Formats: sequence, structure tokens, C-alpha cells
Amino acid sequence: MSLSFPNRSRSYDASTNRIRFIGHDGMFEVPFLVDADVFPGASTEAAYLAAFDAGRDVIQRAAAKAYGYTRRRLYILTASDFR
Repeated sequence: MSLSFPNRSRSYDASTNRIRFIGHDGMFEVPFLVDADVFPGASTEAAYLAAFDAGRDVIQRAAAKAYGYTRRRLYILTASDFR
């Protein structure tokens, strides 16, 4: 199966300074986190979430690429995943 993102929900986790979102591979949920540093112009929860929404296509492509390399319990995307 391939990775899909049917659920558009996301949330900001202030304790880790990351945005959480979920992908799906068939019936399996695949959790992702994106470091807030990926969004240099943002500094508030609302700004991080707006930046995530604006870059959703690029973020989902980076997530699918990371998922394609190896299977993990959790994927953390950093700025290097977007170069």
C-alpha cells in the first residue's frame, strides 16, 4: 500500500515545538512530527498551523519520501527533509 493523508487534522505540540499529523498506509496510522524550525517566519501556534496548511503538499511529499525509506513507529521531519 502507499501512504495517504485523508485526515487533514494537525496540531501543535508546544512541549516539543512540533506539529503533529497522521498518514495512513492501508488501515495503519503512521504518525509524523514536523519541527517548528521548518517554519522560520512563525512564532505562535496559529502561525505554525497556518504555515503547515500553506505548505501541506510539500510536507506530505517529504513525509511520503521519509516513509518510503524505512518503516518506523514515528517519523520526525526536520529542515533537512525539505532540501
